[in-house]
Amino acid sequence: MAKLTSSPRYQYLCHLLVETRKEKHLLQTDVALKLKKPRSFISKYETGIRRLDPIELMDITKALEIDYCSILKQVEKHFEGIER
Repeated sequence: MAKLTSSPRYQYLCHLLVETRKEKHLLQTDVALKLKKPRSFISKYETGIRRLDPIELMDITKALEIDYCSILKQVEKHFEGIER
């Protein structure tokens, strides 16, 4: 199945969310429980099958105990000077 959310910036955002989850020693199940969502919700956004809306991203960053704006700034900084 082809990825529906294939933009490099979105893929990098998902990469950051996965890396943050792993750094905090959380399983997908742990994040799903915090969000009161099925584990498949976590799997789908982490693999890029499902696109997150801004409110969902806010909830996820809160569950991961990271700043919403800072993760978006990391994506922006990573792609500075790169054509979109």
